[in-house]
This record gives sequence, C-alpha cells and structure tokens, in this order.
Amino acid sequence: MRESDRMMKRKGIYHIKLGWLGILFMLLPLLSSCIREEEYNNSPQGNFEALWKIIDEKYCFLDYKQVDWNAIHDKYQPLITSNMPNDGLFQVLDSMLAELKDGHVNLYSSSNMARYWDWYLDYPRNFNESIIERKYLGKTYRIAGGLKYKILEDNIGYIYYESFSDGVGNGNLDEALSYLAPCNGLIFDVRNNGGGNLTYSTRIAARFTNEKVLTGYIQHKTGKGHSDFSEPEPIYLEPSNSIRWQKKVMLLTNRHSYSATNDFVNAMRYFPNVTLVGDKTGGGSGLPFSSELPNGWGVRFSASPHLDAKKQHIEFGIDPDEKIDMDETDLEKDAIIERARELLKVTQ
Repeated sequence: MRESDRMMKRKGIYHIKLGWLGILFMLLPLLSSCIREEEYNNSPQGNFEALWKIIDEKYCFLDYKQVDWNAIHDKYQPLITSNMPNDGLFQVLDSMLAELKDGHVNLYSSSNMARYWDWYLDYPRNFNESIIERKYLGKTYRIAGGLKYKILEDNIGYIYYESFSDGVGNGNLDEALSYLAPCNGLIFDVRNNGGGNLTYSTRIAARFTNEKVLTGYIQHKTGKGHSDFSEPEPIYLEPSNSIRWQKKVMLLTNRHSYSATNDFVNAMRYFPNVTLVGDKTGGGSGLPFSSELPNGWGVRFSASPHLDAKKQHIEFGIDPDEKIDMDETDLEKDAIIERARELLKVTQ
C-alpha cells in the first residue's frame, strides 16, 4: 500500500473516531440526566423535599398501609419556613415520618434520633424482667453467648434471649441444647427482644426443624412507583447439621418482639413441634435501607418487604396460637410462662 493511501486511511479512521466521539459527547448530558437523581439544596425546604421523595420512591409499605403520601406532603410542607432552626425542622420531619407507623423508620441528626415506638408502647407489656430474674432464672442460670438458660423444677427447659444483637454461635447452641436435652419440653422466650442480626435468627431456628421448610418470601423495589416490586423470591430454612431439638417448644412473644425477632417467630411457627404463646408480635418485616439528606442527616426506612409462606404481609405482627395477657399487679409469677408450662405438661 502506497504511503499516500496509508495516510488517507488513517485520516478516514481518525474522522470516524471523531464522529463517534462527537455523538458520545452530545449524548452524555442526556445520559447523565437519566441516571442522576434530582438534587436538593441544603435548606429547610430542600431537606424536606429530599426526605419526602426518598420515602415516596423507596419506602416499601405505602400502598400496603394505604398511606396517601401526597396528602402527607401537603400537610407538612406549610410548616417549613426558610429561617427555621434545625430543631424545628427535625420536629416537622419526625412528625411526617411518624405517619408511616414503622419502627424501622428513623431520622438521625447529631443531636437526636426520630423514632416511632407506639408499635409496642400502645399495647400491654406482657413482660416483667424482675419476675424472670427472681422466679425463673434465679442465680444459677447458665449463659451461652446471648442465651440465658436453666432447667426449671418441673424438668422443663427455659431459654431467654433478649436481643438478636447478642451473638450466638453454633457451639453455644450445642452446649445449651445438650444441657437441656433431658427436659420434657422447652420454653423459648423472645419477649422484649427488639431484633438485631438475622443471621442469629436463622441459626437458632435451624435447630428446631429436621426438614427444609419454606418460611416466606422477599421482594425488592424495581422502580419509583409505590407498587414497583420484583416477583416474590422464596425463603427456605435448612435444618442444622448439628444438634437439633426434637421435643415440644413453647415460643413466648409479646408486642416488643420485633424485626429480626418477628422473622424468627415467623420461621418457627411453621415447625409442627412449636406453639406460639403470649401476645401478638410487634412486626417490623421490612428490611431497612439507609440514605442521607443534603444537610447530612441520615434516614433509615423499610425498603424490602418480607412476606410469610402464604405471601401475606407480617409487617403488623404475628398472632400467637395461645393468647395470654399478664396481670401487671401480680408480681409473683409470669402468667405466660405458667401457661406454657401447662401446655407442655398436657402434650407430654
């Protein structure tokens, strides 16, 4: 090929490359406008609009809870002024988020945390830690990780687990279940357990089934619409390869059994040897996600709904098989534990 032809060819390729680059540069503004979220300035109004939009596009229970989020905007927007202090803005945003009635929804500033706790404060407590410590655990109970456990005088095992944030390893479970193996039955108490790590929920529940069990489904947001979700993905629980409990179990719950505890209760109720005793759980089935406002305040919200094995929402809690309320004036015994003991004796 002659040198002049080579030069012409190179120029041709050069012009083609420049042409494509020109088209690309023209498209870049369009592409960036498609993927960039709308930005708000760091002002009271900007922070209000940013928070409202985060919930509008990403919160997963607006349709299920029948929340008119546009009406909520119209209700709280007039309360925003350009010169309002941070404390005033925080109070307005706190009140707006409380409309969701969700314990997984929080707003964090350097001085405060917005939270909704009426999901359990508006209900009977059905728990008294003083009675647990004095009458049932006493001074000789054993501790394995986050588990407190003891053999009661009627040869019934009792485990109290106060938080799924407290670690429980497989070795802890082996030791606790081996120690309680001679018992005629087991009471597993997760009252006032506000949740924590789902890993521990799965790890413990796996000790109570001998078969792979469908325990629920999960969905994820796929768009900005309130009903834009993926198809439900099944959740299965595999039995543990280590020591498993084979006898009857009474699982004690109250309204403060929330989040990961709600997940645990949902899984356990599908096992034939488990009976739920006490009060309805507090719910909290949405997996939380975090975001941030222009002023740096953090916001947490439910992003992915967890459904039960029948594809029903469990956001508002799970009903017990045996509903029992405690007499708050009775400081000598726990009516829910005593009922669980009676039920275990009947099934022996």
